[in-house]
Amino acid sequence: MIDPAVQRFLDQLTVERGLSPNTIAAYRRDLARYAAFLERRGIASPDDVEPADVRSFVASISAATHGPEEEPYAATSVARALSAVRSFHRFLVRDGVTDRDPSAGVVRPKLPRALPHPLSVDEVRAIVEAPDPTQPAGMRDRAILELLYGAGLRISELTGLDVDDVDLLDGFVRVLGKGGKERDVPVGRYARDAVQTYLTRARPAFATGRTRGALFLNTRGGRLTRQSCGRILTRAAETAGIERRVTLHDLRHSFATHLLDGGADVRVVQELLGHASVATTQIYTLVTKEHLREVYYSSHPRARRGSGKGG
Repeated sequence: MIDPAVQRFLDQLTVERGLSPNTIAAYRRDLARYAAFLERRGIASPDDVEPADVRSFVASISAATHGPEEEPYAATSVARALSAVRSFHRFLVRDGVTDRDPSAGVVRPKLPRALPHPLSVDEVRAIVEAPDPTQPAGMRDRAILELLYGAGLRISELTGLDVDDVDLLDGFVRVLGKGGKERDVPVGRYARDAVQTYLTRARPAFATGRTRGALFLNTRGGRLTRQSCGRILTRAAETAGIERRVTLHDLRHSFATHLLDGGADVRVVQELLGHASVATTQIYTLVTKEHLREVYYSSHPRARRGSGKGG
């Protein structure tokens, strides 16, 4: 009875809440693990789940390892699994399957505050200028990198773009964000020029008779995937001589941090990023404060003890 209830919940997330396939897949993995855990404990009905069972499930993930290196699960993974379980039990109460939520009192594991690691302006410039501008693939890759950084897009938002979503005349791109929410994001001159070059000189080389409206195409004329974009960024970072590992989300982090460094209001950055809460955006203000601190201590002659000469 647990598995059918999980499937009904996933169907509800897909149809009513319109969550992305990646989010649904994460829910599916976490709840499949939860259902298997309950089955091993001989629990066949949601009515039989006790708070102690939910706490034991959370503890089992915290104690487990994964991957060839047998690394422990991060606190964020444990918290995500508990969040999925809570959402599932709340759904069962709302659906009338049961009249109680055994997960309600289970304490969420404390998460360490992980600050983003944005690139410097010079590093971003080197990366976006790395693709070969004489080749169609290079024109496409430059447009992708410029748009990711210039508009602060999530990679799922970028790969989901159609040609009609880009208004180069007015300098806006219409983005379908998390939860199916649309937003219009301004696009600066560098990104506009790169996308224009790609559309006129490169995209026709990729398009086939089966190509539809996707903005960024692979060599077979289909929509480019996030994995392909990841490889594009990796090649560009290597060409640019960036030694640290650079992820697609680092360009979004850099977009937000550079805006705040330039004096942008945090609520404007929130709207541009498509964050539902300003609290999510405020983590970038911590990054800029840390940067100010580093510059201060490395530059001010009396910031550190022993930096000046006594009389």
